[in-house]
Amino acid sequence: MIGSALVRCAAENGIEVLCIVRKESGRLENLPKSQLVKTVLCGINEYPELEVHDNYDVFFHLAWEKTFVALRDDTETQSGNIKYTLDAARLAKRLGCRKFVGAGSQAEYGIVAEPLKPETPVNPQSGYGIAKYAAGKLSRLLCSQLEMEFNWVRILSAYGPFDGDKTLIMYAVNELRSGRSPEFTKCEQIWDYIYCDDAAKALLSIAEGGKNGKTYPLGSGKKKRLSEYLEIIRDITAPDIQLQFGKKEYYPHQPMYLCADITELSEDTGWKPSVSFEEGIKLLLNTI
Repeated sequence: MIGSALVRCAAENGIEVLCIVRKESGRLENLPKSQLVKTVLCGINEYPELEVHDNYDVFFHLAWEKTFVALRDDTETQSGNIKYTLDAARLAKRLGCRKFVGAGSQAEYGIVAEPLKPETPVNPQSGYGIAKYAAGKLSRLLCSQLEMEFNWVRILSAYGPFDGDKTLIMYAVNELRSGRSPEFTKCEQIWDYIYCDDAAKALLSIAEGGKNGKTYPLGSGKKKRLSEYLEIIRDITAPDIQLQFGKKEYYPHQPMYLCADITELSEDTGWKPSVSFEEGIKLLLNTI
């Protein structure tokens, strides 16, 4: 989802993009049709063998294996993702990139009850969060050794066109559009959602103006109770259907507070989010 939005926003701004896409991906159709957009099929485990003869400015590393809840504690896969991130940094160097921008996660922070800042202490609880943190620290070190600039972006909850069907928002949308009453946990979490195009524009802004070596949390900077977001979706999609809260248990490592402090990101790059949650849901509904 974020990768597709990033390519779309880059092409709209006249930027040439090479998309490295896994061979079995079913998402090639999501990429914009543009002379500025090229693709090469290559699995994340094949980066060391990939040969590309053009040069590029910035490498955005968004690829990661097994990101959903049930698979986040698969230690073998998550340790492999650390290696793949380092392979991506070496590939970026071979492509002539001046900067490597890696996609981290809010999961690196663990359980925190305050707005997430670049300097907020990390204490990841899941295998996914531990691997993301290790990948960020090691790729920063490697990029310094390779004489490339580096930024790590700890992305909070994003949503929008081409989102995966297993996400909370898409589950709610699909159930409501089908006339069913969706079942949730109590949804007491205080949450920060960012529309995918806003996230993509933030990544482009970091590529241009992010300070070398810096880590940025990325969200909208605004928060609501998770149940309120779901009520907004219901009111826009199917206002007569009841939402069933408390029907499911919270999953392990569940943070109850998640909001980004985007002050430094905005100061360093000039970026600010522009799409409200209500507007984002309407844009999403227009694409499905």
